[in-house]
Amino acid sequence: MAYANTRTAGTSLAERFGTMMSRISDYKAKRRVYHTTLRELDMLSKRELNDLGINRSDIQSIAREAAYGK
Repeated sequence: MAYANTRTAGTSLAERFGTMMSRISDYKAKRRVYHTTLRELDMLSKRELNDLGINRSDIQSIAREAAYGK
């Protein structure tokens, strides 16, 4: 039976930990953008949203796109 090595050759534990912490930091930053955008758009009145051409039902998808891209 073949053995699949899942470790990346040449990377130390410190490098992998650094990569993991970087990913966590990136995730938190994107999540913060999502929630900030969601909160700010949700605070707008129906008239203000109409002026921007946004339906209230589109707020979540707009916030998701702002944070995570398409």
